[in-house]
Amino acid sequence: MRDVGLVGLPFSGKSTLFTALTRTGAAGGRDNQAVVPVPDPRLPVLAELERSARIVPAQVRFVDVPGALSARGLAALRETDALCVVLRAFGPDPDPGRELAEITAELVLADLANVESALEGARKRSRGRGQGADREAAALERALAALSAETLLGDAGLDEEDRAHLRALAPLTLKPWIVVANLEEGTELPAGLPDGTVGVYASIEAETAAMPEDEARALLEEFGVARPGLEAVIAACYRALDLITFLTTGEDESRAWEVRRGATAPEAAGVIHTDLQRGFIRAEVVSYDDVVAAGGWDAAKVRGLMRVEGKDYEVQEGDVLHVRFSV
Repeated sequence: MRDVGLVGLPFSGKSTLFTALTRTGAAGGRDNQAVVPVPDPRLPVLAELERSARIVPAQVRFVDVPGALSARGLAALRETDALCVVLRAFGPDPDPGRELAEITAELVLADLANVESALEGARKRSRGRGQGADREAAALERALAALSAETLLGDAGLDEEDRAHLRALAPLTLKPWIVVANLEEGTELPAGLPDGTVGVYASIEAETAAMPEDEARALLEEFGVARPGLEAVIAACYRALDLITFLTTGEDESRAWEVRRGATAPEAAGVIHTDLQRGFIRAEVVSYDDVVAAGGWDAAKVRGLMRVEGKDYEVQEGDVLHVRFSV
């Protein structure tokens, strides 16, 4: 499960968006956290075919960080996997582009201060300690140069070794960002925002948060909201984090699992349980479309649609897996 931290200027509607996304009642361990299911229409289909006892969607945890740009708020944001940057695009004289620039500047400055402090320590450690310590200092120097030029670390062309040296600092500008424009009813997404910006009518959706999901969706459609904000934001989160979904199904449950794009079959098995990765033998794979077309997992196997894949296989979006293992 990935954590997504909400950050925005005062009066951006960040907390209203949190209510809209999380439907207020989802538990997350703290008042400002909520774990929400990732919508996936494939799960009920698999559950019906396999007569599964339950459906278990993948999950995302949203964190509404109080005072997100304060020292304490920035520390909380560093613990998240991605940032959801909320911009006000409603009310009098909205200027979401200016807000994005202001938030960006604050996060760049926060990272700059952290990198400067870390670089001072790395330079001291590198004296007389050889090439490894020098590489840490060099990575921090490249990060410092980028931030000084007001470049996000995610856009600075850092290689994997540089990123590894920075990982302990959890830089905010190295995390994936999802930009959300909080829209007013009847308005469209403003021009000039980054590609992939998601528009959400947070105020309208927050009003439906306590309603049953089918009633809420019907009411939103009356307001012209064809796709609920949660679906759009989570889809953007998956794109930003470069995640895909694979599936498992059977009599016990039909379940969705998240995994990074390019993950191998043993890595996907490890998402299910570490024992499966440690004792991985093979993965039996059928695409979701083939399972449905055949009328179920066993029928797909009889038709020869099941593939046996080894340790080098890269899991694909919509793969339905059965993992064989021995420990």
